[in-house]
Amino acid sequence: MAALETIRTKFGIGASIIIAIGLLLFLVNPSDIIQAVQSRSTKYDVGNIDGKRVTYTEFDQHVKQFSEISEMMTGSSASSEQAQRQVREMAWQDLIQQELVVPTIQKAGIRVGKQEQVDLMVGDNVSPLIASIGMFRDEDGSFSPALVRQFLEEAGENPRALTLRNYLQNAVRINRYTEKYSALFEASDFQNALQLSSEVAGNNTTANVDFVAVPNSYFPMDSTVVVSPAQIKAYYKAHKEDFKQSASRDIEYAVFEVKPSASDIAAQNDDFVKLYDEFTAAENVRAFLQRNSDRQWTDRWYKDGELRSINRDVDAFVSANRSGVSPVITSGSTFFAARIMAQANVPDSVYVRHIMFQGANARHLADSLLPHVAKANFAALAVQYSADKGNAADGEQGNLGWMSQNSMIPGFESVLTAAKNRPFIVSSQYGVHIVEVTKTTAPIAKKQVAVFEKATLPSKETYASVYNQANQLASRAAGKLERYKAVCDTTGIYSRNMSINEGTDTYGGISHAKEVTRWAFDNKPGKVSNIITVDNNYFFVVAVSGAHKEGYKELKEASENIRTTLYRKAYAAKHASDVAARIEGATTLEEAAEKLGATVSQLSDVSFSTNTAASTEPAFVGAVAAAPEAVLCGPVAGEAAVYLFRVNGRETGSYYTEDDARTARQRISAFNTQMLLPVMMDGTVKDNRARFY
Repeated sequence: MAALETIRTKFGIGASIIIAIGLLLFLVNPSDIIQAVQSRSTKYDVGNIDGKRVTYTEFDQHVKQFSEISEMMTGSSASSEQAQRQVREMAWQDLIQQELVVPTIQKAGIRVGKQEQVDLMVGDNVSPLIASIGMFRDEDGSFSPALVRQFLEEAGENPRALTLRNYLQNAVRINRYTEKYSALFEASDFQNALQLSSEVAGNNTTANVDFVAVPNSYFPMDSTVVVSPAQIKAYYKAHKEDFKQSASRDIEYAVFEVKPSASDIAAQNDDFVKLYDEFTAAENVRAFLQRNSDRQWTDRWYKDGELRSINRDVDAFVSANRSGVSPVITSGSTFFAARIMAQANVPDSVYVRHIMFQGANARHLADSLLPHVAKANFAALAVQYSADKGNAADGEQGNLGWMSQNSMIPGFESVLTAAKNRPFIVSSQYGVHIVEVTKTTAPIAKKQVAVFEKATLPSKETYASVYNQANQLASRAAGKLERYKAVCDTTGIYSRNMSINEGTDTYGGISHAKEVTRWAFDNKPGKVSNIITVDNNYFFVVAVSGAHKEGYKELKEASENIRTTLYRKAYAAKHASDVAARIEGATTLEEAAEKLGATVSQLSDVSFSTNTAASTEPAFVGAVAAAPEAVLCGPVAGEAAVYLFRVNGRETGSYYTEDDARTARQRISAFNTQMLLPVMMDGTVKDNRARFY
């Protein structure tokens, strides 16, 4: 303390603060301080729902919970990127439902009572969510409330089951809230008799029209049509919601792909040729391919033409030969050889039934029952012995239905070449099965083929050479956009332009490039990156040329688009005025057409209705609906042209009925219901997940 007092006296309060921070770091775990800072910064938020922050830690825990739920319901873990994305989406939507949707619905006075929730789980009004779950179906495949009760009673003894129970109860509750809310809006969308009659009449009244269209020519621009800054500013204020934008970055980037060099390809060719003789003579082709090939052995039977997806020359060799090994086939930097292993007449599809046994004694039970299967009722044996109670295609227990190579249970591949009506035993990941093929499609000639494939990989020297090219650009740019552009210009390096948002992870067909996006959003315009490596195969050098904040475009950013919009509108009005002057004195459509040097066209069945073609200009249709018959009308300023027209007559039909009107109304009502959630989320939900995933 004496030392601190001396320092305070000589160097003042600033030095004391620095030392105090050092002592704090000595006493407190730095990771705790970092976590505390992150918890206060919205930069580390996955989003915000109705004013409630959703931190990355909170969301990650929610995702883990949903991963566990998904695994319990599907029987498999979410291992692929697509499956993980689906789980994250489920977790996010669940948070929106809990934090925004249900509270909003409750504010409307809607409630879901406890007894109602019980009834939705096990009562007379079971929720479709519960009824659709396979674990709640009995041996006949029917929904069983008893299984639901059993699950609810036993779930408290198992933490995983308890998690699933809580999820299901909450999902049923939320679903009921949304059903009631949607029903409230649907009931309020009432169409009275007068509205119904008016819509039927409008859709049954059509006009036959002769018209002249004088196309609008927006280019070159008419110098007499002027759009002032004041007009642009007024339009911007009146239509500001049209200029909402997400955060984005304008970038320029150069990408250097690591490709095998000519020497790499030559070396791979030498290695492939050395292994070719071994492939030709190998007794265990499966083991050879496992050790040496990029493409492994498959039991698949190929018909002529199916190997084109691998290589056309491979397919041509297999189609032209009954046996043998192809010569070495080269395609770019990839090498192939094909060996025909077997030829047979094999059907595309077979109809299969089975009896499944599980447990330690499964094989013994299958062996014991097999001799009796051919003489007994297969379906009855499946009911009595099979562990699979859920498959009963065409109403018979044990029937799996039609199988093909594209829809095959792993382990069942031998059914494609099996004799009909001769039961035999196979094993799969599900157990031991007595299987029988009862029907097949017509057998056709097919072959089993081993494909030895090896792609050339870039060598270390090639990798270093490409890296050096990227490094020269990054080094010479020295972090500055102007220098980056100059280097690209002088060296001929191709630089691409792109506007990205926080979710961008693909650049010109190159996937998994989220690191490029993160760098761009972490840096200001004018900055240039060092090398960013993607998939260990692409080197990016990136420059930020512009940044756009989330919110509304600034007037200067939007002004050019606004100017174009206002110019087109003003030009169309002026063009209509010019057409009116040119046809002055004309009393018929034909006279007006002659003055304009235009032709008269016909259009039938024009209707101011729900069935009007989207390609018909609204201004023209509206004018036709209100126009008198047999007189020259117009000009009407449209988007594409200025129109002159004459209504020759109107017809009233009866093809559009009240049922049609009600159906159209139902479609509108359904759309409005679908828009409830987006409207509810507008301005209340901020989704930042793209920053992290």
